[in-house]
Amino acid sequence: MLYLRNILMISSLLLMIQFSVFSQTVPSKVIPAAEHYEGGKDSLYAFINRNLKYPITAKRNRIEGECIVKLKIDENGNTSEHAVVKNIGAGCGEEAIRVIKMLKFKAPGYSMQTSIPVIYNIRTTK
Repeated sequence: MLYLRNILMISSLLLMIQFSVFSQTVPSKVIPAAEHYEGGKDSLYAFINRNLKYPITAKRNRIEGECIVKLKIDENGNTSEHAVVKNIGAGCGEEAIRVIKMLKFKAPGYSMQTSIPVIYNIRTTK
């Protein structure tokens, strides 16, 4: 009976871990830049996930996590001053900046400093 209960606990733990891994593709955080992106946060992350290429070194070493890129969006929607605030290494920060530079924002009418998290997950990224 104790053996069966241990198996059930381990199975439920593994199931919870699996669901938490797949829920990380679109962060639940508020992303201020997303309100100025055509289609909102879901479209923003769909674009990032479509264009993000997992760096070979990071994939080989099974590096996963979140890189945070800060940027400035001017009053016309153009981006500048891209910099990695949090880097998980192995080329992930550079790839995150490359993809963030491709984003096109709607003109907010004012200048803003913001940051965008880029999630690296081996199971969901190319």
